[in-house]
Amino acid sequence: MGKLESEKRCNRNRKRSKRRQIYCPDHGCYLDSASRKYWLYTESPEQLRQRGVSRRVALMLIATETAVKLDNEWIEGFWCPECEAVSWYHIQMIDQREYRISAVARELWEQAAGVIHPEGNPSVGAFTRRQARANNYGGIKDFRFVV
Repeated sequence: MGKLESEKRCNRNRKRSKRRQIYCPDHGCYLDSASRKYWLYTESPEQLRQRGVSRRVALMLIATETAVKLDNEWIEGFWCPECEAVSWYHIQMIDQREYRISAVARELWEQAAGVIHPEGNPSVGAFTRRQARANNYGGIKDFRFVV
């Protein structure tokens, strides 16, 4: 095998995708993904303006679409080996291999598609929520019979 052949192979191997460089903000260790990406959406032109979209384009996007997907922003759960727990973070992709990571604000949970409401389904009553959490069957005490 000549030198030219080994250089070609070496260059070909370098084109493989690399792991995302996302590190724990507390410990600095590499974070492993523990969930899928939950993409963020917006219904307000102000949020698009904050992300660098011109006023005219932001207004047109909101007028033509109900919700606009925010490119390069999502919520994802990560496993930290130091904390030994899954933590949820707001990820912003700045560059091809560079990310900004921050704690998830309450407003962002409402902008994500496909996530469970942090306080449970608001259309479910307290009785149904309590019954769903019950471990054993003692449900008769929850009902009052009028004679």
